[in-house]
Amino acid sequence: MSYSSNGNRPKLSEKGLLTPDNCVVALIDHQGQMLFGTSNFDRQGIINNTVAFGKAARVFDVPVVLTTVETKSFSGNMWPQLRAVFPGQEPIERSSMNSWDDRNFVAAIEKSGRKKIVVAGLWTEVCVAFPTVQAIHDGYEIYVVEDCCGDVSQLAHDNAMKRVIQAGAKPVTSMSVMLEWQRDWAHKGTYDAVMDIVKNHYGAYGIGVEYVYTMVHGAPATKFPEYAVPTPALAHK
Repeated sequence: MSYSSNGNRPKLSEKGLLTPDNCVVALIDHQGQMLFGTSNFDRQGIINNTVAFGKAARVFDVPVVLTTVETKSFSGNMWPQLRAVFPGQEPIERSSMNSWDDRNFVAAIEKSGRKKIVVAGLWTEVCVAFPTVQAIHDGYEIYVVEDCCGDVSQLAHDNAMKRVIQAGAKPVTSMSVMLEWQRDWAHKGTYDAVMDIVKNHYGAYGIGVEYVYTMVHGAPATKFPEYAVPTPALAHK
């Protein structure tokens, strides 16, 4: 069995599926003002799913391109919960609504050397749809992580998804991509990290895992970091 370059996981067969070695992730405009305007999905759910997806990309060593638009003048910073998943990695700042019009973004995608792009962003009808359509035109294969996207209305999101699917994109979810990268529970190099993401972010699935581990297999309960009440910030004094 051949292994990936990090030696932590075996290489997976492709045959139309995503693997950690054949794709690059693009997280586009997960910023405060963009989330304010999102109304088709639960906004806390979008944060949760995007953070989970970012963690999965880290676990499987998938290259990630972060990008933001008009941070200071309109959209605000990338969510701190997401920045914490990628410490030290600065998002590519743009003025263009369409990331594919930004040469630094396209250069970062090209640098990965991969032709499959797994895309998530706000809003679906613009910041996801525009680069998706154009990247497909330029020969890339696009997967849109729908539960990490959002738009100003259900109609706007649904129409955007129809548009990108008609253009050739594949709709996926954060969990489906993570499990596509894992593929086999016998791959122990990433198993524990995947289970950590499941227990932290995937609700009933995570609780089910915890229940089976403790009640059926007699494993000790998962220890989460103890909550410490934040001390008053200096700015509040």
